Amino acid sequence: MKQDAAEVIALKCLTWLVGQDSLLPVFLSSTGADSEELQRRAHDPDFLTSVLEFITLDDTWVVECCDDRDLRYEMPMMAMAVLQGAGRTHWT
Repeated sequence: MKQDAAEVIALKCLTWLVGQDSLLPVFLSSTGADSEELQRRAHDPDFLTSVLEFITLDDTWVVECCDDRDLRYEMPMMAMAVLQGAGRTHWT
């Protein structure tokens, strides 16, 4: 997967997250972001990585997001790996 494809997937996940009235405040609280920052950093790979990291914390969120955005279930993790780059260590 290339960087631009990973960013598109992350943006799809971000738009799904923004539409989740009960989940969005949890994301904002856990990241310290606000709605203005969501808009300002929507194309920042580091911020998009945080969106994907958050969504992939719960399999239910992954399934709901992917079903809603017509993505294969593995795509958020694949996109996150691309956005994180090769320098990040994965212990699992």
